[in-house]
Amino acid sequence: MAEFSNIYLVWREGAGHGREIVGTIERSTDGRVLFSYQPNVGELAKKGFRPYLEFPDLHRTYNGNVIDIFGQRLTKADRPDISRIYEFWEVDPKQVDDKFYLLGKTQGLVPTDNFEFLAEYNMVPGVHFLTEIAGLSKTKIQKGQVVNSDLLTFELEPTNEFDSYAVKVFKDNLQIGYIKKVHSRIFYHKEATKLKLEVKALEQNGTIKRIFVKVFA
Repeated sequence: MAEFSNIYLVWREGAGHGREIVGTIERSTDGRVLFSYQPNVGELAKKGFRPYLEFPDLHRTYNGNVIDIFGQRLTKADRPDISRIYEFWEVDPKQVDDKFYLLGKTQGLVPTDNFEFLAEYNMVPGVHFLTEIAGLSKTKIQKGQVVNSDLLTFELEPTNEFDSYAVKVFKDNLQIGYIKKVHSRIFYHKEATKLKLEVKALEQNGTIKRIFVKVFA
């Protein structure tokens, strides 16, 4: 089984707002990459959602040039620091030519829009990926309360009104936030007790703005 099979296109209004799953990117049995929107995505228009520019039809399944279009968000392979970037995102060096794989591992983040590409990981031997802690604008973790290499713990919260796969994350007894939507689903696997969380990078001034965490088994 592959480390992940589907990638979800996720959108939010902006920092501090909840993430919404708006589309699915998947490989077909013949190797093509398909993209389609979620059935209720039109309801998000009142929040400011607009379809991805190259995929304007909310009711169509796209099956041509999908990964080439989304792949434009990937870091250029000829950058001199590309090896360091791949290492940060937990990319397998043997799969750097697979755009679908790279999109899921690196999340396709760009500063010009509010889309993310989040893979639904499978509980396979050696699974490992990078995720970002959600909810920091509410928990307001102070500088020094979390540092690089900290080992964190997690707790399932299936009664969460916004996400039935919600997972709370703690440093000792301090809740620092949540696992990102979609990335949280692997924590509901029956063998998820094997998963570990380690802080890999921080962005901070007076308070911590971003926490990147390595998830691994």
